[in-house]
Amino acid sequence: MNLGRIIKGSGVENVRGDRNREITAVCSDSRKVSPGALFIAVKGFGTDGHAFIAKAVEAGAAAVAYDDALKGIDTKDAVLVKTGSSRHALAIMAANFYDNPSHKLTLVGITGTNGKTTTVTLLYNLFMGLGYNCGLLSTIANYVGRRRSETANTTADPITINS
Repeated sequence: MNLGRIIKGSGVENVRGDRNREITAVCSDSRKVSPGALFIAVKGFGTDGHAFIAKAVEAGAAAVAYDDALKGIDTKDAVLVKTGSSRHALAIMAANFYDNPSHKLTLVGITGTNGKTTTVTLLYNLFMGLGYNCGLLSTIANYVGRRRSETANTTADPITINS
């Protein structure tokens, strides 16, 4: 997909390079970068994705989105996308890359302190029992229809959710 389409509406402040570059994947984990990917450097609670930009470029990232200064990093010929907030940009870019799947779905969100997993499981089983094809995201497992996938984190990242 065209980089310009992916970064649209994501809070881009500056682009150095070709906005028309074709992007094959979007990732925020440098270990998952493949040739042609857009790597989005996000400051985490334990690690800062900016520290892995060089590794992502070495693995073949065609573009890098970031929000912190690039201090002496060799970005080779990767397109550089400066954002106001790479965490916010990650959510928008992931949605754009996967053609905004949430715009095509009816979504129900459950919030609160207790009972969220029970409530979503009951709703999932009710809707599936009534013949609706639905999904479920919870701390125990994620479902798309009847296909189950284990969860690694309490809250899935935007790339996982959109893909």
